[in-house]
Amino acid sequence: MASVSELAPLVGVTAACDVVGVARASFYRHERRRVPVGTVAVVGTEPGGVGDVVPGASLRHEGAAGERSELILPPVVTAQGVEVPPPAPPTSQSHPRALSPAEQQAVLEVLHSPRFQDAAPATVFATLLDERVYLASERTMYRLLAASGETRSRRDQLVHPTYAKPELLATAPNQVWSWDITKLLGPATWTYFSLYVILDIYSRYVVGWMVAHREHAELAERLIAETIAKQAVPAGQLTLHADRGSSMTSKPVAFLLADLGVTKTHSRPHVSNDNPYSEAQFKTLKYRPGFPDRFASIEQARAFCQDFFRWYNAEHRHSGIGLMAPEVVHHGQAQAAYNARPQVLATAYAAHPERFVRQAPRPPQLPTAAWINPPLPTIDAPTASEEVSQ
Repeated sequence: MASVSELAPLVGVTAACDVVGVARASFYRHERRRVPVGTVAVVGTEPGGVGDVVPGASLRHEGAAGERSELILPPVVTAQGVEVPPPAPPTSQSHPRALSPAEQQAVLEVLHSPRFQDAAPATVFATLLDERVYLASERTMYRLLAASGETRSRRDQLVHPTYAKPELLATAPNQVWSWDITKLLGPATWTYFSLYVILDIYSRYVVGWMVAHREHAELAERLIAETIAKQAVPAGQLTLHADRGSSMTSKPVAFLLADLGVTKTHSRPHVSNDNPYSEAQFKTLKYRPGFPDRFASIEQARAFCQDFFRWYNAEHRHSGIGLMAPEVVHHGQAQAAYNARPQVLATAYAAHPERFVRQAPRPPQLPTAAWINPPLPTIDAPTASEEVSQ
């Protein structure tokens, strides 16, 4: 610390601390403990020159480069006999370079004036600058307005509601249906047909579909009513899930579902994972061989969908339902079909066990439940005995 004290009047506190390898904070703490307030100070007689020791100074240094430290100078007399008052000590609440309260008030009065009350600080700053006037920087104007609580938006902003994540469980057919609408390109540019599809998420069975010229709530209402009647779903059993399209959230559909005792749920906005079964079914449709780039007419679109959904329900082997056809699972025939598969695999294993290296082959398991957003598993806290054993 003695070396820093010797070098500080010559090169400044920062440079002295860098040369010696001492932190400035450590030096200042050492000086406050070593030198009582009001004993010595260093006053420079010339810019960058070596100063004289003056009694009666409090803790503040002025280094060779004009650097500020923790010592505050009292009024002194220079070699020319001129008394120089010391700079006012900064308070703990304001920076030495900060605007005075009077200057801050002057800036606020300009910002509040009728001329600039509707202008942004950047506009005020540039306008005054063109008029050869400088009051404060643009950032300072923003800080003064923020301190007065005047930087919020002038209009109330839309606050989006919090949408709960849908968690739906189906353990049997006709418990949870998912429905959606996709576009089929028509014969000309900007023409298309609307394909409505209602899917049972447990069996993956398409219970209802329709191709129409447009998307409309009344068409969706009619399709849902006819499908529920065809499946003979009792009131209070079914949950119908969809995204937030205009037809899905329409009042006619909502009133129909309320009359039929059907619970309706919706996906969160812009979250495709909340309606995964319908999205996957549409991908199967559009990746099917023979799916055309465009349909020449609505009759062609209906004919294609007729063949596709017959194949999808009766022949398509879906990996999510144990490689069964959706029709088999939906009509309760899956267990009988599943029971025959282990026998076939056992016969194959007995004939050539060397071809099955690890274990005897087993058929894919049948589904026991279908979820939309299954809840995250919870980790139970260990008991006292478990903690001891660990």
